[in-house]
Amino acid sequence: MPDQQLSLSEYLETVQEIVKISFGDPVWVKAEIRSLNTKSGHCYLELAEKEEGTDKVIASCKGTIWKSTAAKLLYKFQNESGMELSKDLNVLIKVKASFSPQYGFSVNIEDIDSSFTLGDLARRYQQIVKQLTEDGLIDKNKKLPTPFDINKVLVIAPEQAAGLGDFRKDADILHKAGVCEFIYHSATFQGNTAAASIIASLSQGLRQWANEYKTPPDLIVIIRGGGAVNDLAYLNDYDLAALLCKRSVPIWVGIGHERDKTILDEIAHRSFDTPSKVIGGIRNHIAERVDEVKVFIQSIQLYSQQQIQAYQSQNDQLMQITKSMAQAQLNQASKQADQVKTNVHYFAQQQLKRATLNVETLMRMTLIQNPTNVLARGYAIVRSGGKAITSIHQAKDQTLAIQLHDGLINTQVLQVKPNE
Repeated sequence: MPDQQLSLSEYLETVQEIVKISFGDPVWVKAEIRSLNTKSGHCYLELAEKEEGTDKVIASCKGTIWKSTAAKLLYKFQNESGMELSKDLNVLIKVKASFSPQYGFSVNIEDIDSSFTLGDLARRYQQIVKQLTEDGLIDKNKKLPTPFDINKVLVIAPEQAAGLGDFRKDADILHKAGVCEFIYHSATFQGNTAAASIIASLSQGLRQWANEYKTPPDLIVIIRGGGAVNDLAYLNDYDLAALLCKRSVPIWVGIGHERDKTILDEIAHRSFDTPSKVIGGIRNHIAERVDEVKVFIQSIQLYSQQQIQAYQSQNDQLMQITKSMAQAQLNQASKQADQVKTNVHYFAQQQLKRATLNVETLMRMTLIQNPTNVLARGYAIVRSGGKAITSIHQAKDQTLAIQLHDGLINTQVLQVKPNE
């Protein structure tokens, strides 16, 4: 058994003394605030250092801002940085080591350099912007055309948020009027889970939308409104920004702060200061389209009237031309008909004259060839058996009748002698 034995309290008191002697002067330390709680005016922090590029904690300890300096330090930090001191911030703090046999090791925080925190946030912000630029995403959503009309909108917002209430005052009016339909999905907008929550809510909302509608939404609206300024840092997330950049639907955001921007403002199709201004932008866009449609309708009406008048004038001209052409055709046809009539009359007379001449000629020939006239010129008609014959071979009877112009001779056939 060793000769020297110390109780735990004696040993820890020795450690306490060594810490006090070795680390009696305050030093500036970089750390991340993993948690922060206030009790009885004191602030109790959990400080940590993570391995670069990962979330692995390689050092941690407790930190305390005592009541005597807490109000002053917190006010100073908020006044200089524009944000409240909260978890997940990287800070440069002036600390003095403290060791208590009862409570263990911790550091007492005597001062906070707000410029370091602002610089860290700005550095992280610029890293995201640079990565989005290199990936060709930074302006992708901005370059999408604004929809001509806004009929259906998918809204992502914190549940029961004051900004959501302001948004819905006008949105509900548009919805009830049948002008625009709004579909709401909730997400957490603060804390380490903010980006993941928004991504999950948006993904779920789009899946549900695809099941219920045939066409995508005209707009995706992301609004927050109200809340601490430092909560904005949770929205500066590359994965969230990249997802929104890749959407084929324009994204309008209203995070709720005029002075401070987030990466969502940087990549959005349109960015507004507040949710109220987002719904105002939608309302104004719809009103502008209505005005444009009215102008188009008036232009169409005016153009239609002009066209009708032009067609009417053209029709009158065509009718006049048609009448003139028809009258000319009628006149021409009338002249041709008169000419045809004259020609027909002339040819008819000629035909009639020729016919008359032919008749007279036929009559003369008929008269000339009349048996009586023929007989008067010395000819005779010989009949055998009562029929006129023209050949000796037709003389079958012995008795023939010879008709002369002044009488009839009956004779007997004595001899038939044919021509040589």
